[in-house]
Amino acid sequence: MTLKLNCDLGESFGSWKMGLDEAVMPHIDQANIACGFHAGDPLVLQKTLTLAKQHGVTVGAHPGYPDLVGFGRRSIKASAAELKAMVQYQIAAIDGMAASQGLTLEYVKPHGAMYNDMMANADVRAAIMAAIAGYHRPVVLMLQGTPDAAKHREEAKAAGIELWFEAFADRCYDDDGRLLARTKEGAVHNREKMLAQVKQLAENGTVTTVSGNTLNLHADTLCVHGDNMEGVNAIQEIREMLHS
Repeated sequence: MTLKLNCDLGESFGSWKMGLDEAVMPHIDQANIACGFHAGDPLVLQKTLTLAKQHGVTVGAHPGYPDLVGFGRRSIKASAAELKAMVQYQIAAIDGMAASQGLTLEYVKPHGAMYNDMMANADVRAAIMAAIAGYHRPVVLMLQGTPDAAKHREEAKAAGIELWFEAFADRCYDDDGRLLARTKEGAVHNREKMLAQVKQLAENGTVTTVSGNTLNLHADTLCVHGDNMEGVNAIQEIREMLHS
């Protein structure tokens, strides 16, 4: 399995700084860039695109609910039409700014609560897929690889869009293939467990769940986090492992 590395970036806002984008960008393949609803602002977006261009990193939109205060981690009840419009609005913003720098937006990965709602709620997922399908040119949708991947592929095929499945380097998986809730002990792996999980995914296409079961998991891309130097160093180790 050849895994790309993706990371959420461009999440600073005004004088408030989030993440170590300059340190992370040289070591990843795909940048999920905030579009201004949950984080980011026009100048941050522009600078993050420039950074991605400098390092030859594929650019993706990272749309979320309009929730700056909650960092997009709170669900917002919205109609299908509202969801479609808010997703397309954010895609269009980054797509236009990317084109102005000679970059092509390749994919969309929803953020935070929108991502979680998409995975848990078929209606939300259908609205987001409709937003992707209704955009004026093809873009790929990134969503979590789970045991429901075959069903999600069929949904995407019916909508006329392409999917990339994502796994998580530092998160423990429940027995049903979902991420173990952060409120539960062991939800976030330490460095040793994270590197072991990446190695297992890359070599066998499996993860070991919280109960010790082995779970088959198709993934095209691996989500890593670099909001501290320890995380950045871990990304470097992961990249070396995947390319060794």
